[in-house]
Amino acid sequence: MTILGVDPGTLTTGYGLIEISKGTTKVIKCDAIKNDSADLMPQRLKRIFETLSQVMDEFQPDIVAIETAFYGKNAQSALKLGHARGVIMLAAIVREIPTHEYSPREIKKALVGHGNASKQQVQYMITSILKLKKFPQGFDTTDALAVAICHLQRSLQPTQKYTSWKSFLTEHPEKISQLQQMRKR
Repeated sequence: MTILGVDPGTLTTGYGLIEISKGTTKVIKCDAIKNDSADLMPQRLKRIFETLSQVMDEFQPDIVAIETAFYGKNAQSALKLGHARGVIMLAAIVREIPTHEYSPREIKKALVGHGNASKQQVQYMITSILKLKKFPQGFDTTDALAVAICHLQRSLQPTQKYTSWKSFLTEHPEKISQLQQMRKR
């Protein structure tokens, strides 16, 4: 399985491609798309779209995982980030690549164990998990790899979710008898 993780931004969009094969995870490619602040928004979006389209065409990822918008920024920043996310999703949708979204907090929790991790902590964990000899260049690239790793971890978790104890016990009646036996002891 190949996962393309993307950390969207209109000035810098990080991306990281990981491959999982025979229990080993390795980095195939990671980089950042850097736009000039003097460029108009349509040119920035075009560059993000074209670069990620080229990456998707070359490496054929099975999944695109993207960081959701951070709502603590001002409205203008959120709107710009939404534009970048839109062209990234469009590049994936045109190629019929499934897309999954993860919040910054969820990504940090998946890698570091808590949602308030610093960029340095995430960078360290990426280097450790992927057994890299040096830090990937730039936090945008590291964050993109973190999004991909987060998706990998989430995809390995069981998909069955229970809304109540009753629904869990309905699906697992053997647990009732185990509980009754534990009470007898």
